[in-house]
Amino acid sequence: MNPTLWRRLLAEFVGTALLVAAVVGSGIMATTLSPGDVGLQLLENSVATAFALGALILTFGPVSGAHFNPVVSAADWFLGRRTGTGLPARDLAGYVVAQVLGAIGGSILADLMFKLPAVDFSTKHRTGGNLWLGEVVATAGLLLLIFALARSGRAAVAPAAVGAYIGAAYWFTSSTSFANPAVTIGRAFTDTFAGIAPGSVPGFIAAQVVGLAAGVGLLLALYPSVGTAAGDVVVAHPDDETVRS
Repeated sequence: MNPTLWRRLLAEFVGTALLVAAVVGSGIMATTLSPGDVGLQLLENSVATAFALGALILTFGPVSGAHFNPVVSAADWFLGRRTGTGLPARDLAGYVVAQVLGAIGGSILADLMFKLPAVDFSTKHRTGGNLWLGEVVATAGLLLLIFALARSGRAAVAPAAVGAYIGAAYWFTSSTSFANPAVTIGRAFTDTFAGIAPGSVPGFIAAQVVGLAAGVGLLLALYPSVGTAAGDVVVAHPDDETVRS
């Protein structure tokens, strides 16, 4: 039996907020410590994000599954709908709302920690077919990793594996791997290193939805019974009373 819905939504809100705070905050710190060296700034930003993501999955996974990402939640619902595993349809909307609000809150939190305006919409335009293709690749690859680990009984290594993938995807994708509609929206609220102009957000989200479709299609082709493991994404929900009470 999973924890109650309000606890899972709280975990998704707080976890997504802390993830975005890590992304934005480490970007601000990187530009402060390494002015003029964009490569070093990206390295610092990606390393901090990778470690933070792994730690947050470990922290919140036993409560909500640590999705922190609407495409992960949508894939979990879609793949598990026939077998009755994964995220129920009635909870999907709540997860997405919690993730988006958490991402916005995390961006505001990071700005406030560094004495910046709480809300300062980004002026960094990120647009173009090459960047959108990067988002398709990043999103599809993320879903392949997460659900392949669950289907093969290796969900326990998801914190390290997902953190490593996102850290690497900062470098091998042209878009620096947002791969997350909620995080994309949240990052529009800060005019810092990690920001994205509000006008660029729809293109990124559209590419992420394409990546969602591509990732789900590949999963069904490679792992036809992947839906049976949807309940274990990202970290299996324990049944012990210490978590449920």
